[in-house]
Amino acid sequence: MRIGVVFPQNEIGTGPLVVRDFAQAAEEIGYTHLQAYDHVVGADTRVRPGWNGPYDLHSLFHEPMVLFGYLAGLTKRIELVTGVIILPQRQTVLVAKQAAEVDVLSAGRFRLGVGIGWNAVEYEALGANFHDRGKRSEEQIALLRALFVQESVNFVGRWEHVHAAGLNPLPVQRPIPSGSAAAPTPPSTAPRVWQTGGSPSYRREGGPRRPSSASAPTWPLRGATRPGSASKGDRAGERRARRMGAPGRVLAQREREPRPRRDDESGFRHPAAHIDAIRRFRDSVRFD
Repeated sequence: MRIGVVFPQNEIGTGPLVVRDFAQAAEEIGYTHLQAYDHVVGADTRVRPGWNGPYDLHSLFHEPMVLFGYLAGLTKRIELVTGVIILPQRQTVLVAKQAAEVDVLSAGRFRLGVGIGWNAVEYEALGANFHDRGKRSEEQIALLRALFVQESVNFVGRWEHVHAAGLNPLPVQRPIPSGSAAAPTPPSTAPRVWQTGGSPSYRREGGPRRPSSASAPTWPLRGATRPGSASKGDRAGERRARRMGAPGRVLAQREREPRPRRDDESGFRHPAAHIDAIRRFRDSVRFD
């Protein structure tokens, strides 16, 4: 079993030493990976009165690739995972270059999670088409995989064109492990990734739900829980975490991430409180 922790983007603040301390603490405690979310800009609700997204202009997000480039040299074992990079609003070759660089600087500890996103405001600000993002992501994923393994790439698609060009340096991992988040039509070229939101049922991302059973998938599985309950001594966090697996069933890379709550939910008023919470969660849930 692999248990990771979500980087508390909204609450961690901007101090570089605080960011360092959280990542190093997660590694020292024994978490296998650190996951960071991606949002480039937030909506100004003063001029967008109908905005109902979970994040806005006041939500703090560190840019994941730059963040992981910084943390690559400050950690030794913990994997660095994007969860997820909104791929269709970014230039594909530039994402490949950034991902390869993080993988090199971290000595092969990077995993690239990609998704199509929900925030049209970001697409508008980045000059990308929000409405064809699902279709474009299929082509982008195919190009990424080619760029990660080939010295010189020739790729001709509907949106992407690369002629006799390649990355240098190439990543340590060839290809970089990657996965695709839920989409209206899951990219056919994306690796198969299963995700559970904390119940005994499983679903293919973007597909119909199905119950766990003897036929539970052996593809990588990831789920999430929050450490807040475990800190109350009622072991609810542990029970939630255990419900994410398939009891008696060995799955490939079962991954669980204690998700730090937003500040107004958890009462965490200082970065040290997040470190304390993930430490208590570690003491509450067995990591084997």
